[in-house]
Amino acid sequence: MANPWTMKMEQFTRFSHEERQMLDRLISERQRQYAPGEDILREGDHSPDCHVVLSGLASRYKLLPNGERQIMAFLVPGDLCDAEIFILKEMDHSVAAMSPARVALISGEQMKELLSGQGRIAQALWWGTLTDLAVLRERVVDHGRRDAYERIAHLLYEMLVRYRMVGMTTDETLEFPITQADLADATGLTPMHVSRMLGKLRDENLISLKNKTLTILDPERLKEIAGFNPNYLHLDRAHDQRDNVADRAGDLV
Repeated sequence: MANPWTMKMEQFTRFSHEERQMLDRLISERQRQYAPGEDILREGDHSPDCHVVLSGLASRYKLLPNGERQIMAFLVPGDLCDAEIFILKEMDHSVAAMSPARVALISGEQMKELLSGQGRIAQALWWGTLTDLAVLRERVVDHGRRDAYERIAHLLYEMLVRYRMVGMTTDETLEFPITQADLADATGLTPMHVSRMLGKLRDENLISLKNKTLTILDPERLKEIAGFNPNYLHLDRAHDQRDNVADRAGDLV
């Protein structure tokens, strides 16, 4: 099975055979399976390890004093949950599995060596961190400027692109274990409002959502409604005409 961590980072650069082998070895040394709803990392914890999602879906979230949850990001296969956690005394947020998820554990020392290196892997890791921050900025724009319809459309199209990056879509279809309550916690809407927006997208034949599977029926129209500009994902190789990224991940955007 392809290494989704490598596939994601190779949207930025191309690794040598030896570099791919090293990344494969790192994710194979220690892995753990998480059940839906199980925390991978908890706010207030210190972890000596970094975590890479290999399969399934996870979310980055915070619980408010009143028990309400805010989801800041969804983490798909290939995403690194916490590149710098070994530096911090404690986590300032939590990460939980949203479906059965397989996660690789990489020691802080190993990650420190990768991040402090001068090669392509170090650059790709920093690219990944900057892309994560850019995704978070899009959520700020969602809450500040996009209406509910645009907000849901943008998030769905973003998920399609991010799953494409790691080769986990088939005919614009992807696994989608995210519930309406999850979408509400991610977008700042109520579950009822989310339901209405999803219903509108269905009525306009833009999406099909059933059995935890999402199909984007009209990607171009959904992208237009969302006002989606992929520049924040920094898909350098996807926009480099000299490098045939289609060999690995297809026409991403």
